[in-house]
Amino acid sequence: MLTARRRNGPALPTGDAAEARNRGFRGTRVATAASHIRSRLLFMVLDAIAVLACYGVAEVSYFRDKPPALYWRHFVAFVVLALVVHLLLNWVFGLYGRMWRHAGIEEARQVLLSALCAVVALAGLRPLWLMVHIERVPMNVVIFGSAFTTMAFGVLRFHSRLFAWQRGARRVGLRVGVIGSRDAGAAAVREMLRSPAAGLVPVAVFDDDNRWHGLSLLGVPVVGGIDDIPHAADRYSIQQVLLAIPNPAPELVERALNVSEAAGISMKILPSVREIVSSKSETVAIRQAREPNIEDLLGRASVHIDMGAVKSSLVGQKVLITGAGGSIGAEIARQIAEFKPGQLILLDHDETHLHDIAVALAGTCDQLLIDVTDRGAVLEAFMRHCPDVVFHAAAHKHVPVLESHPVEAAKVNVFGTLNVVQAASRAKTKRFVLVSTDKAAHPMSVMGATKQLAEQVVMAHIPEDAAYCAVRFGNVLGSRGSVIPTFARQIASGGPLTVTDPRATRFFMSVQEAVQLVLQASVLSCGGETFMLEMGEPVRILDLAERMIRLSGYQVETDIPIQIVGLRPGEKLHEDLYATGERLLPTSHPSIKRLARAIQPMPTVMSGLTGLRQATTHRESELVREILFSTVTPSVGDKPLVTPVVRHASREVVDVSDPSDMEAVS
Repeated sequence: MLTARRRNGPALPTGDAAEARNRGFRGTRVATAASHIRSRLLFMVLDAIAVLACYGVAEVSYFRDKPPALYWRHFVAFVVLALVVHLLLNWVFGLYGRMWRHAGIEEARQVLLSALCAVVALAGLRPLWLMVHIERVPMNVVIFGSAFTTMAFGVLRFHSRLFAWQRGARRVGLRVGVIGSRDAGAAAVREMLRSPAAGLVPVAVFDDDNRWHGLSLLGVPVVGGIDDIPHAADRYSIQQVLLAIPNPAPELVERALNVSEAAGISMKILPSVREIVSSKSETVAIRQAREPNIEDLLGRASVHIDMGAVKSSLVGQKVLITGAGGSIGAEIARQIAEFKPGQLILLDHDETHLHDIAVALAGTCDQLLIDVTDRGAVLEAFMRHCPDVVFHAAAHKHVPVLESHPVEAAKVNVFGTLNVVQAASRAKTKRFVLVSTDKAAHPMSVMGATKQLAEQVVMAHIPEDAAYCAVRFGNVLGSRGSVIPTFARQIASGGPLTVTDPRATRFFMSVQEAVQLVLQASVLSCGGETFMLEMGEPVRILDLAERMIRLSGYQVETDIPIQIVGLRPGEKLHEDLYATGERLLPTSHPSIKRLARAIQPMPTVMSGLTGLRQATTHRESELVREILFSTVTPSVGDKPLVTPVVRHASREVVDVSDPSDMEAVS
């Protein structure tokens, strides 16, 4: 037998082998077509029987007191016409080419439309009956016969669904109580009923809206509100509670979790509930229901951003992100990659983190392994790539660590920012966003002081017709600098959880929300603004620790103790959103505020930078700390010195750069 071989591939059969394979394919196609034809013919035969029987019942019922010969004479011709009309319309509406085992609302709608059109057609043909010598059939027979036929069509196609309650009564699995009776709750119940292999049996529904109490949802009773879960748990033998409410408020999640714990049953949350409601599919990923996490308890209502404005500001643009391997920088990269920038440039000094985010992105990007404190390398990279938009997220951020290392804090947070913003100005970058922190308001830590000074450095280097701004926000859930991963590690090791002060509070937001608002703020900027993200209500750290212990399935103090260790150097009892003398002004976005800045005069700032450069070079830690706080703290009475933003200040201020000549790098 001859064979042909593909290059770098298996041999291709030829001759008899190829002919045999083709015959096999043709045989498979013929068998498949025959199976489809048999299925269609079966339904057509059953539909024909249904038409004859249903119209026959309607005819006999109408003429029940008349001699049979009177009505059978004209009925035969009419029922043939009705049979042709129904079968033809069923074919037109696609009722003979569907998988009825998984049929739903759309298929039921097609059955009803076919029957309605049949009634209209038969009624419209009545004037023609006399022309072919068919005695008029009463409209009651047409209407009732059509109604009976529609029901018969439905039973034939939905019998597996109509009688599913018989199987459901015998189903064995985890007995589930569903919180939520609206679209998401109905989708969850429907999917559990459709997927017995999942091993979940819906037995009760809970909804705080008492209008639904006593009713049933797809055959499952609505037995009460969330607070009724402990009472219903024994009655319905509930083993698990499933929260199926789109974007539930943190208070609702915690309340449901508390009552579930009181009933001694576990609780899970459906993933991507928002997609369940908006999706055209009626299925829901029941198997992917997850345990509640701390983000559910601290989360906020999802923010809405002007996607069109953000996309238009990024699509086709060269976008550079410093600190791209960090928590914030990586999320900025992920979200910007979705907007199809012309070039995405990731800059970080850590090769592992830089590599990890680069391979995680869907698309291509350029990686720059550069430390922002290397002024020459930063300038060379900017002049080579000439980015249109820069997000500066590179920073040291651990407050206690930086208290012990003020020199490193100043080198990265202050002079690293200076290097980046000067390079951006030289490269004619049109849009620049500094990622800042709420710790820059009333700074009590080295970290906060360096970030406030970094804000003022950016304001002093705004080119003409460019939009440079800073964006402040608080703690990010799950970031490497957040307390949450620390608590998680302490719980995993058996405790204790260390809390600085029982009164201490912090602001929290998810990294996704923070970055969305940073992107929105970049669009709102005209140049020189400091934006503050709306952080919601502060969270007590002690409450956070207790919640995380309970979420992990332990009892506070009984299983995992909490230890009060006192505030560490540089830490505040409560964080400030803005400083004395600063005012929050509204913007076009409700979650973004603009700060009427309280800043030092630029000559004072630049003089401080000159002294700070010298102290940093000689690694004089205490002098660095002193200069930092004296530069960012107002010095005239108790009132801050407020000055407008000075554009093009970089052309007039004292040069605080390294001695190396920036002009030499191109």
